[in-house]
Amino acid sequence: MRARRSPPDGTFDTRLRPERSGRWLLLTAPLVVVLAAAAYGWARGDAVVTDPRTLGRPFALVVVAQLVGACGEEIGWRCFLQPLLSARFGPVAASLLVGAVWGVWHVQVFAQAPAYAAGFLGATVAMSLVLGLALEQVRAGRLLLAGGFHTLVNLGMLLLMDEESGAVLPMVLFGAAWLVAAVPWLLRTRVDTIAAVRRGAL
Repeated sequence: MRARRSPPDGTFDTRLRPERSGRWLLLTAPLVVVLAAAAYGWARGDAVVTDPRTLGRPFALVVVAQLVGACGEEIGWRCFLQPLLSARFGPVAASLLVGAVWGVWHVQVFAQAPAYAAGFLGATVAMSLVLGLALEQVRAGRLLLAGGFHTLVNLGMLLLMDEESGAVLPMVLFGAAWLVAAVPWLLRTRVDTIAAVRRGAL
């Protein structure tokens, strides 16, 4: 994320280029899941690790199915709704709105404990913020980046967490980890906005 000097006015251009933004996005997904899983393993005294061979389907097939399903969702969330709302409200507000709708879309979580539902909604809003900000300048490959991110998160949870049992702690930790992870992306956007205003004032 090295600053680059902008020749026309001599100021520093701190913006994250789209290709780097995509790489950071795909790196963020597994890192945050591993962080949440590690915290959960520490809290319960042992790690939750599911052997891919016990899933009942070849793992390659599971990966493909997850990617297809994730891309199907992301056509609506990050390829249609996000740009539509971003043009009207800006990327931050649009990301928060999409995240809230995305969370409520998974209506089954509301049958769980309130803390479970809160953790899930926190995660969807924070993940949506990361996705929305990372993809703001991305045009080519937007669907694959969003779908890849979504797939990595789903696979990480499948293999390293047991939140589908209804256990509250892993979901709360998952949501908290994503809220923490969203902060640098939000700060990055804030820095870019200030830099853009200063460049426009020169």
